[in-house]
Amino acid sequence: MFPIARLRRLVSALGASDDVPAAEAASELQRRYAALLEGDLANVDAGLYPRELLFQIPFGRYAWALPKLLSDLPAVFKRISARDHRDLPTEAQPERYPPYYRRNFHWQTDGYLSRRSAEIYDVSVELLFAGTADVMRRQIIPPISRALVGRNPETTRLLDIGCGTGRSLAQIATAHPRLPLTGLDISPYYLHEARSVLDDVSDVSLIAENAEDMPFRDGYFAIATSVFLFHELPRTVRRGVLAEAHRVLQPGGLLVVADSAQLAESGSLAFFLGRFARNFHEPFYREYVEDDLAEALAEVGFEVEAVEPHFVSKVVIARKS
Repeated sequence: MFPIARLRRLVSALGASDDVPAAEAASELQRRYAALLEGDLANVDAGLYPRELLFQIPFGRYAWALPKLLSDLPAVFKRISARDHRDLPTEAQPERYPPYYRRNFHWQTDGYLSRRSAEIYDVSVELLFAGTADVMRRQIIPPISRALVGRNPETTRLLDIGCGTGRSLAQIATAHPRLPLTGLDISPYYLHEARSVLDDVSDVSLIAENAEDMPFRDGYFAIATSVFLFHELPRTVRRGVLAEAHRVLQPGGLLVVADSAQLAESGSLAFFLGRFARNFHEPFYREYVEDDLAEALAEVGFEVEAVEPHFVSKVVIARKS
């Protein structure tokens, strides 16, 4: 049974109000939530990832970060009230980053440009999505597991594009500990946190670079992943990053993208998708939900194999032809 209090918090965060059929919206969220958890268990039963991932919640790290998150809320609310999305730390030299990146995404303090922001990011996302963020993230693992059948994992390089604090890489490493992993992110502060998160992973490299111009030779990776990145990019940049992913993958290479649901496969969530764009500072989100990732991938040369809805997210699986 879906925890009703948890559902209400999620509905509130996504912006439900009295002028919409809240009961229908809540029912759809409940159905998708149940399907996500059932799929999670089915993936374990099918051997696509280990059972320990179901319990790989860093309670100690989150307990340490939660008071920091709570103490930061007054500054967040003040920023929301002032509609100030340019409140960034000068010591981070925001001018070094692309214009679209110089903002307080989600109204969070410092945007992505401080260690404080990185330290509280994961717990804030888990709270926002009612404890399902890691579950949605690990839906990228089943296609990786299938692709590794018959391959030597030690020679199968994987790149996570926009790796952030390393949560997705940590789950991949648990499922496939022999894979050589690389994480790329534009924020050195989030990579600092990722080094801590991935401290026990033996073969991982973390690189602070812009995904629009990746520092890798053509065809270097067998697998590329990206989790919750593309909804925060303008349309042209989104395609530029996808084109770079295509370039650095070897022929036949696998790309697995997990991101927010879109209208193409989740029209029933249209109300929530619209409210998310309005209530959180996500300036490129309204356009994103209409810019079908499958079509964007095809435009840059990928062959799309599957599109899978997962609660309020989706996974798109594609190959470089």
